[in-house]
Amino acid sequence: MTEIHKTAPEIKAVPETMTAAFDDFMEAFEAFKETNDRRLGEIEQKLTADVVTRDKVDRINRAIDEQKRVLDHLALKKARPALGGSGEGSLEAAEHKAAFSAYMRRGDENALRALEGKAMSVGSAADGGYLVPPETDTEIGRRLSAASPIRALATVRQVSGSVLKKPFATSGMAAGWVAETAARPQTGNAQLAELSFPTMELYAMPAATAALLDDAAVDVEGWIASEVDIVFAEQEGTAFVSGDGTNKPKGFLSYTNVADASWSWGNIGYIATGAAGAFKASNPSDTLFDTVYSLKAGHRQNGTFVMNRKTQGTIRKFKDTDGNYLWRPPASAGQAASLLGFAIAEAEDMPDVAADSFAIAFGDFRSGYLVVDRTGVRVLRDPYSAKPYVLFYTTKRVGGGVQNFEAIKLVKFAAS
Repeated sequence: MTEIHKTAPEIKAVPETMTAAFDDFMEAFEAFKETNDRRLGEIEQKLTADVVTRDKVDRINRAIDEQKRVLDHLALKKARPALGGSGEGSLEAAEHKAAFSAYMRRGDENALRALEGKAMSVGSAADGGYLVPPETDTEIGRRLSAASPIRALATVRQVSGSVLKKPFATSGMAAGWVAETAARPQTGNAQLAELSFPTMELYAMPAATAALLDDAAVDVEGWIASEVDIVFAEQEGTAFVSGDGTNKPKGFLSYTNVADASWSWGNIGYIATGAAGAFKASNPSDTLFDTVYSLKAGHRQNGTFVMNRKTQGTIRKFKDTDGNYLWRPPASAGQAASLLGFAIAEAEDMPDVAADSFAIAFGDFRSGYLVVDRTGVRVLRDPYSAKPYVLFYTTKRVGGGVQNFEAIKLVKFAAS
């Protein structure tokens, strides 16, 4: 028996490679399984678990969460592209970058104005707001996809207007069987619903001193990306889950929720756990199976569980009738953990387990949720309002909402 089986794993220094982080994570999970099996054995023999064993399980569970967070951070860092992308070496990209840098550092907009005019860009306003260079725009978008799990799961559409309107067929055309010589009456038509997804303005306004901008060693584009992507990702992630639709996207938890047996178009169906603020005492995993099979087969095969780390820590203890854990660690570094064979997306904006909370969602989010981006991220340089600082008013227009109400189901922690 190795030392890791005797004591709860400690959080070590942050590993430098994903391989090392993944090894630490799997080591902690093996320790968790052994300790949790001991806890379950004590419950079977004495109808209660030893306090020391329970505390050890909780400590290891927290250690797994921390090591998974380290693993996710390294995966995100690895996925971040270098500024510039494939087109950075082109003459046009280099010219645009140089012009944008001159605007950011000195407020010299002549070169940038000429470039925008030459390209006949419709996205640049005449009042001084300019689209950031393509390499910076790509940097922000790629990092948002990794930091906001719902954006990564959902369908993302680029639009040039302020609202995307989408027709959706809520029912198909009717058909029927007839005899060879029977009359053919007219059949029913498909029923359509119009969904509207307005884009809302998301903004950040970081500041820098003029001296910092004068330092040629400073990567201004990279600095803007690092400042903006974090706050944009946090705001987006929260809105896609629980936004009320007022000056922000509408999150899938903000729609009317009904028991799945009473589901109708325009509502999100839920499966109740059978106990207020908890899973039911006996066979708690039944709720998860019921939720999975509440989706139609076409959506179920693309299903993903969405929950926060705390909820995932509770589910990690569940076993099937053969004694196998329902929660499975990632098969390799950079992949997601799974539950019942479906991937788990960790969204810290999901609520904790509590009475009447919707702490777990399961669905085909590619079909169920739509994110709408209005093309371009704008930066307006303002050296006057907060002297001696130079402000960079950075804006992006984004919207979102449910586009298919039968593709997402929720778990409600309530008796019914």
